Amino acid sequence: MPRVKETPLLPVEDVREAALFFVVGALCFLAALAALSAKSTYGAAKSWTAEVQGELTVSLPDADRRGADDAAKIIRQIEGVRDVRVFSKNEIDALLEPNFGSRGLPDSLPLPQLVAVKADPNVTDMGPTIARKLTEAGIASAVDEHADWAGDVRRVLAIARMTAMIAVALLVSTAVAVIAFATHAALLARRDIVDVLHLAGARDRFIAGLFERRFWILGLRAGSVGALMALGAAALMIFTVQAHGGRSGLLPELSLDFFDLVILVITPVIAGFAARLAARITVIRALKGVM
Repeated sequence: MPRVKETPLLPVEDVREAALFFVVGALCFLAALAALSAKSTYGAAKSWTAEVQGELTVSLPDADRRGADDAAKIIRQIEGVRDVRVFSKNEIDALLEPNFGSRGLPDSLPLPQLVAVKADPNVTDMGPTIARKLTEAGIASAVDEHADWAGDVRRVLAIARMTAMIAVALLVSTAVAVIAFATHAALLARRDIVDVLHLAGARDRFIAGLFERRFWILGLRAGSVGALMALGAAALMIFTVQAHGGRSGLLPELSLDFFDLVILVITPVIAGFAARLAARITVIRALKGVM
């Protein structure tokens, strides 16, 4: 006896769902990209602050090269100091080049001597200690602790990270709202099918299950497309940065490591669950309210 092919209770294709697929895919693309940016922002803040922790720069406005060497000897004797290095004139000119060009400042214009200090990050009050020791030795100085700037950078990047997470939450909420609206519209469009199922004794859970599966698959497919688009955008940005052979400074630097791939993989899963939950809640409420 030939097997009869079952006819689905809901139409297999619906032109109206194409627009919903596009909207959900676009929202998933933006959400995945925002999540990758938030994760990269955290990594940028952590790595940059780790680099500058314990670093100091000592400026000696009235000292020559010999005076800078004497100041370096005094700093080396301070407990907790790991490394001391006096900047050469070429290094100072390189620091000034972005503002004054490759020619630098005229030789007749006096420049302060700079001393780079690397200290133990666990030692507190290293800056005031260095300034006090140099003052006792009769050397005028100005000590700049890089960690002071790190705190400001951490706060700014924390705000940027929080903004990205808020954007992710808003995009997910928007996707749920759009799916809920589309589910209700689909339910109204198929009111005759729902009425027949009710007359046949179908329960609300069964009817809701039909729409759940429908939008679960739609959410998975749209989320997968959005995640693949986010992957392509991230790969393009990484390729662009590497092609120019430079880092992006304090800006988030995408790397597509394991956790980035996890974000991309769970994006369609979250989209599917969000679509399924939105469809279930919308259908149950509509059926209890007699549509």
